Amino acid sequence: MALDSLRGDREFRKVRAHGQAVRDPLFTLRVTEYRPRHGETWRPRAIIGIVVSKKTLKRAVDRNRARRRAREALRTLPGGLPACRAILLPNPAILDVPFTDLQAALTRALSRAPGRGGKGSSGKGGAQKGRGGGNPRGGGRVSAPVPPAIQPALDSPEPDPHGGTA
Repeated sequence: MALDSLRGDREFRKVRAHGQAVRDPLFTLRVTEYRPRHGETWRPRAIIGIVVSKKTLKRAVDRNRARRRAREALRTLPGGLPACRAILLPNPAILDVPFTDLQAALTRALSRAPGRGGKGSSGKGGAQKGRGGGNPRGGGRVSAPVPPAIQPALDSPEPDPHGGTA
């Protein structure tokens, strides 16, 4: 499966807002399910942004090396990448760990990601797979008709609940 990069602030904000974090001593991975970009045809693939802050690694050489190691480990994963959108935030330990251990950690994290059948798939705060909205029964519709709100008459003698006069 192809590995693309997140593009633009909007895509990063969506993953940060809706993604579920999977933490590992080597990195933090925030994952959401795959959805095509606006106007794009459905072509499931992994879209991953790698972010290394100056607070995490001071030197630019180390930040670039961490990015290159993470990208190569993702690209050469033995089982391939699932279709998802993700942000990978490497920790300083990613520079010293053997490459095979880094790949194993990424494989574990992706298997624990929501919607992949791992233990994180039914965690709190995540959206249910294949359902949208907050209706627990799904469907997006309310089961019973909602009665219209009762509007008080404008010339009613009832006092204003906020203490003002009409």
